[in-house]
Amino acid sequence: MRDFPPEIRAFTDRATSRDEPDTRSPRTFLWWMVRQQGTLFVAGLVVAVVWMVPQALGPWMVGRAIDTGIVTGDTTATIRWVLILGAVTAVGALSGTVYHTIIVREWLIALYGTTKLVTRKALQLGHVLTRRTPTGEVLSVSGSDGDQFGALMEVSTRAISQLVAYLAVAAIVLSTSVRMGLLVLLSAPLLVMLGTPLLRPMQRWQGIERSRNSELTSMATDIVAGLRILRGIGGEGTFGGNYAEQSQRVRHSGVLAGTWLAAVEAVGVLLSGGFVVALMWLGTREVAQGRLTLGQFVSFLGYGLFLLHPMRTFVEFAQKWIRSVVSARKAIAVLGQRPPWVEPEQPRALPEMAPIVDEASGTVIEPGLLTMVVSAVPDDSAALADRLGRYLPSDEGALVSEEIPEELKGRAARRERSQRARAREAQARRDEERARQAWGVTVGGVDLAAAPLDAVRGRILVSDTSPQVFAGTLRDAIDPLGHLTRSQAELALHTAAGEDVFDALPGGWQGRLDERGRGLSGGQRQRLVLMRALAADPEVLVLVEPTSAVDAHTEARIAERLGPHRAGRTTIVMTASPLLLHHADEVILLDAGKATTRGRHVDLVASSAAYRSVVVRGEVQPPARPDPNEPYDPNHSYDHHDPYDHLSEEPGDEHRRH
Repeated sequence: MRDFPPEIRAFTDRATSRDEPDTRSPRTFLWWMVRQQGTLFVAGLVVAVVWMVPQALGPWMVGRAIDTGIVTGDTTATIRWVLILGAVTAVGALSGTVYHTIIVREWLIALYGTTKLVTRKALQLGHVLTRRTPTGEVLSVSGSDGDQFGALMEVSTRAISQLVAYLAVAAIVLSTSVRMGLLVLLSAPLLVMLGTPLLRPMQRWQGIERSRNSELTSMATDIVAGLRILRGIGGEGTFGGNYAEQSQRVRHSGVLAGTWLAAVEAVGVLLSGGFVVALMWLGTREVAQGRLTLGQFVSFLGYGLFLLHPMRTFVEFAQKWIRSVVSARKAIAVLGQRPPWVEPEQPRALPEMAPIVDEASGTVIEPGLLTMVVSAVPDDSAALADRLGRYLPSDEGALVSEEIPEELKGRAARRERSQRARAREAQARRDEERARQAWGVTVGGVDLAAAPLDAVRGRILVSDTSPQVFAGTLRDAIDPLGHLTRSQAELALHTAAGEDVFDALPGGWQGRLDERGRGLSGGQRQRLVLMRALAADPEVLVLVEPTSAVDAHTEARIAERLGPHRAGRTTIVMTASPLLLHHADEVILLDAGKATTRGRHVDLVASSAAYRSVVVRGEVQPPARPDPNEPYDPNHSYDHHDPYDHLSEEPGDEHRRH
C-alpha cells in the first residue's frame, strides 16, 4: 500500500468527490482527514487493541497464578501461568513495535498531507489566495496546524484502543466484585465531568496563542522579505522591536494556555490517584470479609495501576481534540475557498500575432513590437498588466483574517466569526462575478474571458514586481520545466545582463540558490527573474518595472539587448526609464489610467509636456531631436538623474560589471 508520501489529488483535474476535503465545519474536516488515512487508521486501531490485550489481561493472569499455583503450592500451574504471561507479553511487545511504526506513519501522512493540501490550494487559487487570506495564516495551516492533525491521528487510535481495554477491565472487575466494578466504571465519567469546565478557558487561550503565533509568522515573513530595505533606511531596530513585542505576547498566551492545560492534567492526576487509593481501600475490605481471594486482590491492584493510563489518555485526547478543532477552523478558512475562474462553455482560441486592446484604458498593443507603457501613477500601469494577464485587480478590502480579536469571547466571538465567514463568502461571489464577465481585453477581437484560462496564461506571461525565487540550482530557477538547451539558457542570461549572477554561484548552472534568493542583491534577484521570463519565450511578454533595482550601466545593457532578443514577438514593458524607453518601438502614455499619447520616445520628449513631466520628472525645454538610428548615449541630454534612484538600487550593484 503506497501511503507515504501521501498522494493528494484534491484541487486537481484527477480529484473525485472523496478526494476533496470536507470544509463544512471543523469536525467534518477532521473526520475527512481520518477517512483519508484509509485502511492505515483501521490497521493502527487493530494493532493498538492487540497491544493493549497483554496490559489488560496481565493483572488477571498474575492473580490466577497466585490463586491456583502459589497459594496451593502447585508448581506446574505456576509455571504454566508464567509461560502464558510471557507469551502474551511477547505478543504485546511485538504489537507495540508495529503500532509505533503505524502511528508515526499516520502522523506524517496527516502532517505532509496538510502541507500538500495547502500547496494544491495555493496553486489552484494563485494570486487570489493572497488577496483573501493573510500569508501568516496560510503558513500556519501548512506547518503547525498540520502537526496538530498528525497528533490527533496518533492519540485517536490510542484512545479508542484504551477505551476498549477500559471496558474489558471493567467487565472483568464487575464480574468479580459489583462494588469495585462500579467504582471502575464511574471513575472515567467523573474525571470527564470535573475536567470539562477547565477545557473552555484552555481552548480560548490556545486559540489566542494560535492567532498571535499566526500574526508573528506574518511579521517574520514581511521582515525577511524587506530586510534589505529596512537596513537601508535604518528601520530594522523598529521592526525587530515590534517582532520581539509580538513574540512576548505569544509567550504570554502560551503560558496561560499551559496553565489551564496543567490544571486539566492536575485534575486527571488527582482523580486517578484517588481512584487507586479507593480501589485499594475497597479491595482490602473485600479480602478481609472473605469476598475476594489474595490473587483477585493483587489483580485489582494491577487493574488500578493499569487504568491510570486510559484516564490520562482520555484527558490528552480532549486536549488535542480542542487544539485540532481550533486548527481545523483555520484550515477550512483556507482550503474552503473557491477559485473564481470558470471555463467558458464555448471556448474560443486566441488569434496569433493579433493586436491586443484594453477597453478600460484604450491601450492598443500592436503585435510583434517592443511597446513600453509610461504612467505617472505606477498603479495604473500595474493594473493594466493585471488586466493583460487576466488577474483580478488588487483589493485591500478583500483580505479577511480568521483571527478573532482577543477581547471577544463566547457569543460575541461566534458572531464575529460568522460575520467574517459571510465577508469571505461575499468576496468570493464578487470575484466569481468579475471573472465570469467579459474581461475587457481582447486579442484579435476575442475577449480573454472567452478563452480557457490556461490558454491565456500560456500565451501571455506577466512578470510583476514581486516575483518569487525558490531554492534550487540556477538552471532550475531559469528553466524550471527543463525545456531549454544550454545555448537558449545562456542567451536569456546574456539579455538580462546576469553574467555576474552566474559568476557569483559556485558551480555555474548547478550553483545552489537559497530560498527567496538570499545571498543575491535585489538587482541580481530582479535580473534572475527577468532571465526566467525571457527563457519562457511566450508570445506576449509583459514586464513590470524589470530594471527598477539595477544600476544605470546594467540597465543600459538590458535595454540594448531586450529588443533584439524579443524580435518578432510582442513585448510590453511598464516603465518610466529613458534608458529603456529609447529602445522601444512604441511608447504609450497613460494619464489618469487612459492612453492619451503614443509614439517614439524621442518624438514624445520633444512634443509632449505631459510625457516629459513623467519621464524627465518636471517641465524642461524639449531637447534637440537626435537621429533615431544613432546608438544611444546615456550621457546625452535626454538622459536624466532621478534623485530617488539610490533607493531602488541595491548596495554594491553599481560595482558589479559584466
